[in-house]
Amino acid sequence: MLGVAANPIDLFLDYLTVECGLSINTLQAYQRDLERFAAFAGIERPEAWEAVGGDQVIEFLMAEKQRGCAVATVSRALVAIRMFFRFASAEGLVSEDATEHLESPRLWVTLPEVLDRKAVDRLLAAPDPAHDRWPLRDKAILEVLYATGARASEAADLTTRSVNRDVGYIHCIGKGRKERIVPIGKRALEALDSYLAKERPGLDRDASEFLFLTHTGRRMGRETIWRLVKKYALRAGVSRRVSPHTLRHSFATHLLEGGADLRAVQEMLGHVDIATTQVYTHVDPSRLKAIHKKYHPRA
Repeated sequence: MLGVAANPIDLFLDYLTVECGLSINTLQAYQRDLERFAAFAGIERPEAWEAVGGDQVIEFLMAEKQRGCAVATVSRALVAIRMFFRFASAEGLVSEDATEHLESPRLWVTLPEVLDRKAVDRLLAAPDPAHDRWPLRDKAILEVLYATGARASEAADLTTRSVNRDVGYIHCIGKGRKERIVPIGKRALEALDSYLAKERPGLDRDASEFLFLTHTGRRMGRETIWRLVKKYALRAGVSRRVSPHTLRHSFATHLLEGGADLRAVQEMLGHVDIATTQVYTHVDPSRLKAIHKKYHPRA
């Protein structure tokens, strides 16, 4: 049972930080999810977690979905709550795991938003010297996101040493501080070269190690990258729902359209479970049609 002074959420976050090495973005997201759930369930004292049941978890998830939260956000909240109760049960903070018999909301899963190649071309060409202060930087960011499938947070963390120009790859630090090497194409490298030669020297005021810098010379955060993508998507006339993750989805889907091996795409995306990567096989109807035609006896 809980002691009156114990704060289970704080203890859980400490555990994730020390034992699991999760990124600060993931920790902050889990903290928000758990605090929202605690408020929903009316938990004001540590010992109140003992009375939480699976029905309350389901009701919370449904309320989040009805509030307009994205499927990925609701699914992440469930992961956070599951992990929390697993931890609390193992540590003796609660007598039972309230989520032990809950099933994941598979029916809520939706296919990722993907741009076709012409839309990607329009987006990548959107930065304009006549309208934008740092068009070469912005174009380099867009090119890197699409060329590598990097997350916005991963692009923000890139340093000048992360890019190997001679071999043609970037060194990414992903979720949980996991490292991976991702090839980068000719066009993205050319965009980076232009930015590094013509714009970055004017931005770098303090010998920063980070690759993409703001007008003040600081590391560009993932939120700023997100806003840049939205700005250029609007200018290019593509979907309003476009985000840096849309370019990641498009990267994976276009690789599979071109015949890339699913395992190779999994490695480039940094997915631990190949089932996460397999969703992109359902996004590409032409690939499914080709497989059906090739293997079905009556196709």
